[in-house]
Amino acid sequence: MTDQRVVEVTDANFAAQVLEASRTTPVVVDFWAPWCGPCRALAPVLEKLAGEYQGQFVLAKLNTDENPQTAAQFAIRSIPAVKAFRDGNMVAEFMGAVPESAVREFLGRVLPTPAERLRLAARAALAEGDFEAAESRLREALKAEPALAAARLDLAEILVARQAWSEADLVLAELPEHERGDRGVQLASRIALWKSSQSLPAAAQLESELERSPGDQGLRLRLAERHAADGQFEPALEESLNVVQSDRGALRDAARQLMLRVFTLAQADEELVRRYRRLLASAMY
Repeated sequence: MTDQRVVEVTDANFAAQVLEASRTTPVVVDFWAPWCGPCRALAPVLEKLAGEYQGQFVLAKLNTDENPQTAAQFAIRSIPAVKAFRDGNMVAEFMGAVPESAVREFLGRVLPTPAERLRLAARAALAEGDFEAAESRLREALKAEPALAAARLDLAEILVARQAWSEADLVLAELPEHERGDRGVQLASRIALWKSSQSLPAAAQLESELERSPGDQGLRLRLAERHAADGQFEPALEESLNVVQSDRGALRDAARQLMLRVFTLAQADEELVRRYRRLLASAMY
């Protein structure tokens, strides 16, 4: 097929053509087979709407006879089966040769709002390294739909990346905690560390002071905070653990809380996080 809005997909390219592609444009997958009569009835409806919607989604057609691996992966037991993907995840589905009105209703649940389309355009700009355009589109998206959580998280992430910490804090503050998810928690932790670091001297100065007063656990905790704010996660955890092991008052709990924030930030280093989680549990109990 030459229409880029309708593509053939296979086991070999499903991840790229559907899962990855859906991060910028929704992809509707038609699982079909040549022998299937209802599939032949549904196909023209899907193809007509793919043209009518002018690129708002891509229709991907997968022959289940020729591509059993993907069919098995998505538990296709009856065809036609239609599944919609956004942001790399399946978000909606239906089975059978339903009428055009039902397909339109399905698309209404799947296709992004104008604000969501701006967010998708921002993600495409990010993929091309155009951070300024991405930020501009996200601001437009939030102006149109202030409650769009994904766009708010994306904008906060860009602001943190360019170290516009105060603005990132304001953007994230508009998002209720229950809508933040893991990414929002991580961003909040980074912003909290930035806030605490504003009153802290450089790590070298704190280390020099600690050499003169090695028993000063408050000073040690400040050094841990400085390391965490600088992205030096292992030294931050080591100094915090020392405070947890040595103090039995408020500093101990503050050091424990700092370690929990660092665990969130350092989650990419699974071995480091596992090791210090064990050490923290041992020190606490």
